[in-house]
Amino acid sequence: MYGAEVWQIPTTEINKILSTEMDVLGRSARKSRMARIKNEHIKEIMGVKEKPDIVDIIERKRLQWYGHVKMMQEERLPKLIMEWIPGERRKRGRPRKTWMEGVRVAMKTRHLEDQWLNRKEWCLGSGRRRQLSQDRKDR
Repeated sequence: MYGAEVWQIPTTEINKILSTEMDVLGRSARKSRMARIKNEHIKEIMGVKEKPDIVDIIERKRLQWYGHVKMMQEERLPKLIMEWIPGERRKRGRPRKTWMEGVRVAMKTRHLEDQWLNRKEWCLGSGRRRQLSQDRKDR
């Protein structure tokens, strides 16, 4: 999942990623789709019911990157690029969702409006702190 923090994934692609993840779990559990076993039951069999799915992990990485860039100095290139607004007109039709819109939605679902100013609150809200503590427990 290298570079997942800068992906903006459309809804159709999210559905494909989630179905592929469930397909891999089902095959790993040696359960065929013909058996019509529910996804929750397959996750219980594989022991991943309480763990986040791949889309949650990507969202967490996106929030971590956003917080990291927001804490950078003003003259740093990643911060300049993130805050840059192009001067040209967009094409006709509905505009594609931007990366920043995805970050805003993720922040709204996790109740993280402008908490990047406080590093501890941001780490707790974006999932970084919980992820680090889980990694230490797994060792």
